[in-house]
Amino acid sequence: MAKMIPGQALIYERANGVVYARYRDAPWNIMPRWAIGGDPGALAREQGDLLDYGEWKELCEIASTNPTLMKQMDKLITTYYIIKDSK
Repeated sequence: MAKMIPGQALIYERANGVVYARYRDAPWNIMPRWAIGGDPGALAREQGDLLDYGEWKELCEIASTNPTLMKQMDKLITTYYIIKDSK
């Protein structure tokens, strides 16, 4: 995130579980708002993540008791390491 502009007032908004900030006064108020916090799941989706950490942890726990999901997770992890090492 870029540095804040000193002395400029902010407006805070909440939408879909994410808290945003934007500048109140011209000429800065034409800048787009930016996410500053909120519900971890909503914030993760705002940033383009598929899952937040809690959902990932729950997925791993379920996979430990479900053979089909465990097999798919194994394929996912293998694919991840292949792609990661090729960069």
